[in-house]
Amino acid sequence: MTTPLPHAADSMPIVTATDGQPYLPCEAVTILLRAIATSCRDLADDPDQDLHTAGDAIDIEADALELRAIAATRETT
Repeated sequence: MTTPLPHAADSMPIVTATDGQPYLPCEAVTILLRAIATSCRDLADDPDQDLHTAGDAIDIEADALELRAIAATRETT
């Protein structure tokens, strides 16, 4: 049995503001966008991959980040 790879979103800092909403620091968003760009370039060079693969990977990361954001808001209430 193989261990699943960690999600990039698992290491992103989430800040819960005084209004109870979760936020990502600007630096984290910049790093995330650069990682997406790098992944797209890497997939562009792989003939077995396409933009659907990139979209699926981005959705998985978004889901992981959304779950962490929900958990962060529940911890403060």
